[in-house]
Amino acid sequence: MKKFLSLSLTMAMVLSLAACGGSGSSASSAEETTAAAATEAATEASSAEEETTAAETEAADATSDSDLAYVQDKGTLVVGITEFEPMDYQDENGEWIGFDADMAKAFAESLGVEAEFIVIDWDNKILELEGKTIDCVWNGMTLTDEVTSAMECSNAYCNNAQVVIVPAAVADQYQDTDSLSDLSFAVEAGSAGEAEVEALGLTYTSVTAQADALMEVAAGTSDAAVIDSLMAAAMVGEGTGYADLTYTVGLNSEEYGVGFRKGSDLAAALNDFFAASYADGSMMECAETYGVQAALIEQ
Repeated sequence: MKKFLSLSLTMAMVLSLAACGGSGSSASSAEETTAAAATEAATEASSAEEETTAAETEAADATSDSDLAYVQDKGTLVVGITEFEPMDYQDENGEWIGFDADMAKAFAESLGVEAEFIVIDWDNKILELEGKTIDCVWNGMTLTDEVTSAMECSNAYCNNAQVVIVPAAVADQYQDTDSLSDLSFAVEAGSAGEAEVEALGLTYTSVTAQADALMEVAAGTSDAAVIDSLMAAAMVGEGTGYADLTYTVGLNSEEYGVGFRKGSDLAAALNDFFAASYADGSMMECAETYGVQAALIEQ
């Protein structure tokens, strides 16, 4: 009897332990399932967060790549210029006026910002753009291969040429390129005029601006200068500040455009503005104000 009771108790204990063991396994399995589900949910949430962050980053990059958004965000269109009548020059109150200056102001207004003008070293115009000290070069800029390869340029808006400036008293001696070989020239550094005298193998001194080149000839420190024909028409000859100077030989024909940073969306915006301004007559009206209407190119 004692043996039977002992055996019964032993079996009961074994069954009890087995039951306890089964309960622990079930709990452990449930915990593992819950943990796996939580991990999966966390992974999905992390993935979703990463996708959102990537989308936000992409949107931010797209915005940062937009010059138009950049200009509108800061509220100014910074225009790189030199003293260049009739395109960019100062009136008696020190305000920048001229065909280019007035058109730049109107374009800036169409963007909801203000135009700010900064005089630059023309030879460094590309560096100024890339360094974001200016937003565009808008100063009777000739569309040379160098310019169009380094900048995002607008459509051409004015015709131009490089012309030789000499004292009126000796103008009859310099009527073709062959007659120019013995002259010393003053030209704006980095300009189309400098490129022309280099191509002809002429002796020259680089100066900061075309206005400085005129002063060199007027002072007698250079025999001649090469400047834009539109500037020559406004600044030399009878009734101007350089009445004793005149222009003779035309060295080329060229076109003006406005330059922005490479890839800038402002160039397309300006092309649209030019087209609208030409269509409504305001571009021609501005050109007539400064006497450049004959050079204006249809948009």
